[in-house]
Amino acid sequence: SDGSADSCSDYGSRDKPGTTLGRTVADGNVLFPDIFHTDHLLFYERFRAYQDYILADCKASEAKRFIAEYLEKVLEPSGWQAIWRTNVFEVLVGVVDVNFPALKAVVQLSEPFLCESQDSSFTLECLQELLELKEHQVLLQELWVVYDESGEFDQTALAIEHVRFFYQCIWRTWDEEEEDEFDYFVRCVEPRLRLHYDILEHRVPSGLVADYQNLLSQCEKLYEKFLNVRNSISSSDSDSEAENVSMVEGLKLYDKVEHLKQKLKLIENPLLRYVFGYQKYGSLQAKGLRAAGAKVIHVVPWTMTANLLHLLARDKLCPESCEDLKIQFHRDPLAAVNACYEGDRVIICPGHYFVDGVFCIADSVELEGYGLPDDVVIEKQGKGDNFFDCTGANVKISNLKLVQHDAVEGILNVHHGKTTLENCVLQCETTGITVRTSAELLMKNSDLYGAKGAGVEIYPGSACTLLHNGIHHCKEGILVKNFLDEDYEAPKITMVNNIIHNNEGYGVVLVRPAMPSEMKDASAQGTKGTFLFLEETPKTTKSSIPDFWVFLMIWLPCMTVDGILFPALGNTQPTQAGGETACAEGSRQEQPGCVTDELELYKRAETSEQTENNSEIASVLGATSAKKRQIHKKRLSELRFTEADDNLMSQEMFVSVEGNQFKWNGKGSFGVFFF
Repeated sequence: SDGSADSCSDYGSRDKPGTTLGRTVADGNVLFPDIFHTDHLLFYERFRAYQDYILADCKASEAKRFIAEYLEKVLEPSGWQAIWRTNVFEVLVGVVDVNFPALKAVVQLSEPFLCESQDSSFTLECLQELLELKEHQVLLQELWVVYDESGEFDQTALAIEHVRFFYQCIWRTWDEEEEDEFDYFVRCVEPRLRLHYDILEHRVPSGLVADYQNLLSQCEKLYEKFLNVRNSISSSDSDSEAENVSMVEGLKLYDKVEHLKQKLKLIENPLLRYVFGYQKYGSLQAKGLRAAGAKVIHVVPWTMTANLLHLLARDKLCPESCEDLKIQFHRDPLAAVNACYEGDRVIICPGHYFVDGVFCIADSVELEGYGLPDDVVIEKQGKGDNFFDCTGANVKISNLKLVQHDAVEGILNVHHGKTTLENCVLQCETTGITVRTSAELLMKNSDLYGAKGAGVEIYPGSACTLLHNGIHHCKEGILVKNFLDEDYEAPKITMVNNIIHNNEGYGVVLVRPAMPSEMKDASAQGTKGTFLFLEETPKTTKSSIPDFWVFLMIWLPCMTVDGILFPALGNTQPTQAGGETACAEGSRQEQPGCVTDELELYKRAETSEQTENNSEIASVLGATSAKKRQIHKKRLSELRFTEADDNLMSQEMFVSVEGNQFKWNGKGSFGVFFF
């Protein structure tokens, strides 16, 4: 890998025999010669080139000069051919010189004359005249170097690619006017480069990518207007009315540009871009009721037969009163959901549906599969998005199988309102279901598996009811986010008769900070346990991201001795010990009924263990909620509120954990991650 990096950036690589770059056939109908294939460079190759060789620690105002100095070291000044590409034509040219300070090449048309354009007006004479007007100088970034097997022009092709990528993807017209106290590479180049590759590798939701492109386009147009207004204002001290109007207009444009630039920086920042994206989903506008108040049943048939239509009419389409019933048919489930208004219902017939997009449900809508979940499958096609975003007051999804691939976000996000998930199968990719602050989830008789994060993430201030579900083969089963912060309310959690098994980590995990008193107690008792060390990344204000935590996680089983944490060797999970039974003592002897007794004892032990697991989860969550109440009461006392309102103080977590089974989870049934 070091060798490949050197081949892209090291000046000395030109001495190596033969080219190290690939070739690609130029597009179009004209038989242009092949060109160097340079647009496939990896992130670290571009990062190293800009940081070590091109920009280093330059300021934004120095970027062009630093690029020119880099080109003087690596670019062949003449003797090579290139395809000159513009928006309207492509033509083969030969390079005879390079104007390094202007980042331009001096070119002449090659023989034979090869040109391709959108119309026939670009003749040899026309292009000769155009070059004369341009003094035969064209921008280096508009040139694609013709392939040469000798390797002599490898660095030339790579250098031009770096210049082209910089001005197309990194540079902004307003960068020069930004404050120059900071390193331009750190402040602008690196975050924009990372965002570019995150988008290429489908790690950013497509909706957020579209927002970024729109914001960038708006900012460029407004900035151009701002420059025109600023340039139109004369440098004299005249106080004419027209000039005063221009100054006011310029200030307004400047404020708008600064506002858009801040939004762009939010998305470019890997720590904040997802917060920005979540706010977008949280602001989805509900359509409400139709003007006439009518409700519609939307039917999505994979194939419609007479028998299926008869069954639908009998079971779903003809309730007690169906005189004013309106029915619409759709080709795919996403189109049906997008056509819904408040109170509408979507019935999806058996079939395997491939959907390229996100289900954004902002109204109270019911989405129902007609049949068993395995018969009605909705599979996510494409990369970069989550699957379902729910903000409606009362959303219900039932009898469906949801399949997610190559995802960035979870399979279902409940941002606001209540979402009911019943008799569904969820095949996840990243996180499973996320229940955000102020949202409510009721999930029952469903099966969730395959999440690379937690199967269910429960945020502070949310309500989550899980009844008779299976959650398995995930990184963690259920993750309860920290809610001890003063800005958070305790979540309401109900877990009854769920089977949580075969998860890589714990069945249920609570993330919360360790209190000083708890650390002292742990040190005094020398207790053992599993700790999660979390190093907080650069902080942001609570007002901008009140419920967002980003951490660098290092998982270490540890033991505390004299206040110092040491890695614990061996199994840190508690082992159960019990008295030896007569059957166990005589296990080597064949005694009638011994096997039956052993099975009965095993069942009793397993039942007892599951009961203890449920009790432990309920008690720890309840104790954490009580701890929050103590902290809140202490804070009120410090503010000299001696008698607090009961409603203000009643922030204890409502916890009901009964009848759940925890089996074969890698780290155990329940864990508390301290940070």
